Amino acid sequence: MFPDDIQASAIAVIQEALKAGVMVATAESCTGGLVSGALTAIAGSSAALDRGFVTYSNEAKAELLGVPDDLLAQFGAVSEPVARAMALGAIERSRASASVSITGVAGPGGGSEDKPVGLVHFAAVGPNGAVVHVERRFGDIGREAVRLESVRVALALLLDAVST
Repeated sequence: MFPDDIQASAIAVIQEALKAGVMVATAESCTGGLVSGALTAIAGSSAALDRGFVTYSNEAKAELLGVPDDLLAQFGAVSEPVARAMALGAIERSRASASVSITGVAGPGGGSEDKPVGLVHFAAVGPNGAVVHVERRFGDIGREAVRLESVRVALALLLDAVST
């Protein structure tokens, strides 16, 4: 279902989480649950994946993850502060001790000069509570490509989070 490299990354995340005794959660916007989908494609993933939040709208980000309305208003959904709040909200509203969040502009529309198509913000939280933020500008490479590249980055961040 997923490309081989994504499948291999998902396997690595599940194996490392199991080894570390860590439950994980995802908070996804532009990927629409693809990261959770990649993880649940792995047999035995229920022992390591607690839940996935698909929070495509601002209302969902606020209601399901507790992202403050003023943060969304000040910075917009596609921003570092919102990505951080999404990752922390996934921890607070689950049984997980590690999470990853993704929020971006997959395209083809919806971009602006400040937030062009292909801009994606990620955040990951590990069991130690440290939050890591990453910004990627994939460019206007097509909606599917932006989403798949985002899954790759998110899985790599989650692997780092559960491995530390």
